[in-house]
Amino acid sequence: MSRASQREPAANSPENPFPVRAVAIRVAGWIDKLGTVWVEGQLAQMNLRSNSNTVFMVLRDPAADMSLSVTCSRDLVLNAPVKLTEGTQVVVCGKPSFYTGRGTFSLRLSEIRAVGVGELLARIERLRQLLAAEGLFDPRLKRPIPFLPNTIGLITGRASAAERDVTTVAAARWPAARFAVRNTAVQGVNAVAQIVEALRELDQAPDVEVIVIARGGGSVEDLLPFSDETLCRAISACRTPVISAVGHEPDNPLCDLVADVRAATPTDAAKKVVPDTAAEQRLLDELRRRNAQALRNWVSREQRALAQLRSRPVLAEPLRMVTTRAEEVHRAQAALRRDVNRMLSVETERVGHLAARLATLGPAATLARGYAVVQVEVQVEVQAANGPTTQVLRSIDDAPAGTRLRVRVADGAIAAVSEGRTNGS
Repeated sequence: MSRASQREPAANSPENPFPVRAVAIRVAGWIDKLGTVWVEGQLAQMNLRSNSNTVFMVLRDPAADMSLSVTCSRDLVLNAPVKLTEGTQVVVCGKPSFYTGRGTFSLRLSEIRAVGVGELLARIERLRQLLAAEGLFDPRLKRPIPFLPNTIGLITGRASAAERDVTTVAAARWPAARFAVRNTAVQGVNAVAQIVEALRELDQAPDVEVIVIARGGGSVEDLLPFSDETLCRAISACRTPVISAVGHEPDNPLCDLVADVRAATPTDAAKKVVPDTAAEQRLLDELRRRNAQALRNWVSREQRALAQLRSRPVLAEPLRMVTTRAEEVHRAQAALRRDVNRMLSVETERVGHLAARLATLGPAATLARGYAVVQVEVQVEVQAANGPTTQVLRSIDDAPAGTRLRVRVADGAIAAVSEGRTNGS
């Protein structure tokens, strides 16, 4: 075997495993090559011992459930630009290190800087623009609050003034209001995770119909969890309507924009989530009064309309039209009777005149003046039952001698016999 092959380490395998120290030394070497790094986060834990020059802390990511162990010198903490407490937002510079004795990873800090209010506000504004671009603030996504929710979910701090304000005011307005309260941290490093978990739990509860997130006022740093991206997205994903009541009127965290309803204060949230019994009773009384007044007005209006209809001539005197027409009929009948009588008189007079003329021109009148009608008896084989047939004598040739004649005068008729033609006639 050559010298080169003798210097090469044996390959790692189940038959040739590395000892713990070898792995720890290799990991420490790899991490040591990373160099320094700037990191931003929230201080979650601080272990400042009086008998130690090293301070042990935990740096937490506010938007995710991840953290790093960090260490630094005691003087670095005491000389920090702001007082370091749990929940303080900081930017640190450190070098990753691996402690081989315990197999732990930590970040050895060489510089600590506090995140100023201006920088926090600028980051919140950038996040606001991002969420607005994604449509999380769209008014069309806002869900209506139920008029009388079965159960009201309330997320707030334990024994806080916000909890007292919401429950007391809501109970005063609607005594039957029921709450499902979830007490969480409302500031600090654990606030976002606890609020998101409580929000998810209440959103899955079948009897909870609206959720209220309530917190009193505070500084920008205190209200920072309510502008966290994770919380905003959790509110947007809820199926249950959410009311945000964080801080006071000037405060405007991002959760106010994502929530379905923004309340200026926790007291205002209580007023929005349940109706006021007294106000609703007054409204019902007013509606009853207005309804009764409207009904009375309608009845009065219809009565006036009926009175107007009844006052019209056709309804006030239904027979007036018949009476008026009856008078016209009577006048027409009288005129017709006069015309008929006049016509009868005229015709009667005319008939009298004609009768007189007929009597004057008739044969009886002529006979009365001395004239006579001579008729010749005609002998036929069959005679009528009343006697022989006669015909008027029109010529002397029709009455030769011996012809039987019938002479009719005014007062009767006589029989005669023709003697024939006479001279001189």
